[in-house]
Amino acid sequence: MSKKIVYNLCLNAMGALLYAVAINGFLIANHLGEGGVTGLMTLGYYLFHIAPGLTNLLLNGCLLLLGWKLLSKQTVFYTVYTIALISLFLKITVTLKFNLQEPLIAALIGGALMGVAMAFIMKGEGTLAGSTILAKIVNKFFGIKTGSAMLCFDLMVAIPSFVVIGFENMLLTIIELYLSAVLLNQFLDNFVAKKQLMIVSDKTNLLAQHLSLITGTGVTLVKGKGYISQQEKELLYLVCEAKDLVKVMGAIKKVDEVAFVVVEDVKSAYGRDLLRIL
Repeated sequence: MSKKIVYNLCLNAMGALLYAVAINGFLIANHLGEGGVTGLMTLGYYLFHIAPGLTNLLLNGCLLLLGWKLLSKQTVFYTVYTIALISLFLKITVTLKFNLQEPLIAALIGGALMGVAMAFIMKGEGTLAGSTILAKIVNKFFGIKTGSAMLCFDLMVAIPSFVVIGFENMLLTIIELYLSAVLLNQFLDNFVAKKQLMIVSDKTNLLAQHLSLITGTGVTLVKGKGYISQQEKELLYLVCEAKDLVKVMGAIKKVDEVAFVVVEDVKSAYGRDLLRIL
């Protein structure tokens, strides 16, 4: 088994545990709702005392049939693994209850845990099934951010839930959903943060060799011409992981101390070796 697979399995396991703690410890314990399949799961528990783990397996199993056709088989594999772990952790943590006097605190903590949990799972190339599968499909075909798409689907369940959990708790549920969506988007943005560099130097070939080794990606040579000097120059253009920026700048300084470098944030990057927009 490759290190990448083990890494993804660990991320999905951590996300599944946090997710179960958020559901049992903060949402159900304080009679709050949720969105999507998780919302239906909590409503099933409130109305009919159906075990959340069982509802999770049944409803998400149906949605996985849709995901099987439209998502990669790798994503479906990680999703099945994650759903199974969530059901297990929901059963293990069923007695974990944090009955807080202030329900707003429960909504904020639950939303934060849900956002972090989903970020771990999606970073591990999986989903929570439910609205996350629908959100990844929308993201794949329309480019809408995953967290934003999830929020739209989740509200379709959360808003009508006031009939069961009451109007005040429904409003708190919306706050929880919004916080989890914001955190999810923020975490995913940080996970895939990239920088683009435009470098003007007289040592472009040597720089390209060094930077290619550091970033593991290609470096593009661009023909340029100075307006004032009218001299033709070659410019270097590359996109790198944000975590590699310090190494890249150090290599540039080592090779050419007088190089002119422009660094900008990258909103999204497409292509081989680069993650698609999240």
